[in-house]
Amino acid sequence: MNSFITWIGGKKQLRETIVSRFPKEGIQKYVEVFGGAGWVLFHREKYAPKEVYNDINSNLVNLFRMMQHHPEAVEKELEYALNSREMYQMCRKTIDREDLTEIQRAARFLFLIKTSYGGKVSSFGCQTRDVLQLKNLEEVKKRLSTVLIENRSFAELIKRHDGCGTLFYCDPPYYETEKYYDTGDFVFDESQHILLRDKLANIKGKFVLSYNDHPFIRELYQGFTIEEVERNNSMGIVAGGEKRYKELIIRNYT
Repeated sequence: MNSFITWIGGKKQLRETIVSRFPKEGIQKYVEVFGGAGWVLFHREKYAPKEVYNDINSNLVNLFRMMQHHPEAVEKELEYALNSREMYQMCRKTIDREDLTEIQRAARFLFLIKTSYGGKVSSFGCQTRDVLQLKNLEEVKKRLSTVLIENRSFAELIKRHDGCGTLFYCDPPYYETEKYYDTGDFVFDESQHILLRDKLANIKGKFVLSYNDHPFIRELYQGFTIEEVERNNSMGIVAGGEKRYKELIIRNYT
């Protein structure tokens, strides 16, 4: 199934390629470290007896939790929502108000995603679309029903969930494109790329990592399995307008 949202760096085009590299057996826990829209998670019905979705963006995590438990209430909140710049700006200004319920905050964040340019929340999209296109609510709720949804740093999450039967899928902000990702107050700079490598290099479990094809990343992950793949470019601002975009799939097993 598809994700119910768009999100910067989403893996809609590469999800089957990524999943085909997953181990065929022995996975007891599947962990998405940088969850985003969850395109890989939603691609299959279930990857392991235990599954974890994580993201550092608290509004995104709250949205996933509300879609897990109260999708009908989120939809109800949007019943009279109009796709307008005025409502978009109102949601932007009030999304972090302390008096909002978790359902209200989730509905406003979903509205921002659906009406913003490219789902990036930062600017109004100026496109005609129905903000109530939530046709697969029950499917989303069912898929998330047994998933543990976390809001932790990647370092803390990896430490907490590592084990011999764990598979981590990591889709971090791509190198030198970090400014396009909404990570809140958390600054994902070069030191964080290095820290991620250090954490993954010492895990007991397995990892699959997707990255942009950059010399720094290739050097950083020397000694691991590195595979080059291509996809259609939906991020021309990052790839200089090229029609094809090269990415890397890195893992600690063959």
